[in-house]
Amino acid sequence: MTRIITLFCFFIAQIGFSQSAESYLEKIRNNEALLTAFFQQMPKGGDLHHHFSGSIYAEPLLERAIAEDFYLNLETIAVSKTKPEKGNWEKFSSLNNKGKLEYYEQQIMQTWSVKDYNGSVPSDDQFFDSFMKFEPTIAGHFAEGMLELKKRAIAENVTYIETQLSTIPCDMNVSDLADFNTKLRQAAEQKDEKAVLKLLDELYKSLQKKDAKKYADDFNNNFIAKLHKDLKMDDDKFTMRYQNFVLRFMEPVDLFKNLVIAFISSSESKLTAGVNIVSPEHGQTSMKDYWLHMVMFKYCHSKFPDVKYTLHAGELTLGLVQPEELTWHINDAIYVAGANRIGHGVDIAYEANSYDLLKYMAQKNIPIEINLVSNEFILKVKENRHPFTLYKEFNVPIVISTDDAGILRSNMTEQYVLLAKRYPEVNYETIKKYVYNSINYSFIQDVAVKKQLIRDLDNRFKTFEAKFSKN
Repeated sequence: MTRIITLFCFFIAQIGFSQSAESYLEKIRNNEALLTAFFQQMPKGGDLHHHFSGSIYAEPLLERAIAEDFYLNLETIAVSKTKPEKGNWEKFSSLNNKGKLEYYEQQIMQTWSVKDYNGSVPSDDQFFDSFMKFEPTIAGHFAEGMLELKKRAIAENVTYIETQLSTIPCDMNVSDLADFNTKLRQAAEQKDEKAVLKLLDELYKSLQKKDAKKYADDFNNNFIAKLHKDLKMDDDKFTMRYQNFVLRFMEPVDLFKNLVIAFISSSESKLTAGVNIVSPEHGQTSMKDYWLHMVMFKYCHSKFPDVKYTLHAGELTLGLVQPEELTWHINDAIYVAGANRIGHGVDIAYEANSYDLLKYMAQKNIPIEINLVSNEFILKVKENRHPFTLYKEFNVPIVISTDDAGILRSNMTEQYVLLAKRYPEVNYETIKKYVYNSINYSFIQDVAVKKQLIRDLDNRFKTFEAKFSKN
């Protein structure tokens, strides 16, 4: 007991004799334990770059697979509710009866997340391949995941999440439009924007005739709004909004169909706070169709000018793709697509006319979503190789986010610990500015909600900083 009291007094003394939160932060720059305690308690505003399925930790997904007696592929470590025709699949109950369950539990944890990662497979493959392996455990269980994320956010003083919850289900038959795939790619190969936009206009009219709006309405009313209301997601401690997203690897017609529906959804619901595009940026189809995708966003913006969108762009590094492919993705996301925010932006130093691009981002208030843990694991980019300092140097608005905290075994606190430890030139007031950026640059449509979150941050920081006032 005496030792505990002594340690407590030491801690109080550390805080008590600090003039401010800023001076205390400077004292603890190189101590990760002290930084963790500091940032755990510091208000952190919002998480704007957040994938729902990748943010759920593997443990509850595994528990669900066992409880519902899924089939496990003993080679790929994927799960399925029903037994597929091909592959070596076995039920969890059978593995348990054979005394093999504990072994496969370990395999699952190491395959569905980066737990105990040993470099046996490329880090980008480890990350991106995990999603489809555990995806069957999420279907029908969005509520549990949303409540888990809310509880964890509140515990670490995150008050807002803008998550990419789900693609919009759509069974629209577009087989009669398949010839547009070839036409669009031919026009894109020539970088003939006028021809692409004309084709997209024809395609858009066809999708309207197929009642694209009904899929957006169904998603908004019977999924998003219902879940949000039933779970009481918004309260005085926490707020959640949802980004619609499309998948880069799809054929042009299918992707554009989904993009149009995503924009319709976001234009008609205050809960759907914008649109995004996901999947590995360095994938074969992603690279081939990247410019075409940017023109698609430009077209949809012309139809729905009030809808905001953030784009994964420049999640690339030297060696992952050919050098010339590092020079244009962020450029096109901003100048062609007109993105309101950029996610990752890791290849900015290689982008053509990068200084002009950075100045433009600063002038137009186009924020960069910085994901330190994600960029380190997937791309092996960290410390002074990371372009964080470059964005800061040019006064580009910065927000700090997690990306996929579940797969990466991370949280928002760790992002700020790394930020403070790796970049000592970033003082407390600047970090505080990044926190406010996460609300100010959010896509929340309701102005009153955004203002209330800012007021809440004001009060939280006042309480937090009072802990460091001199006794």
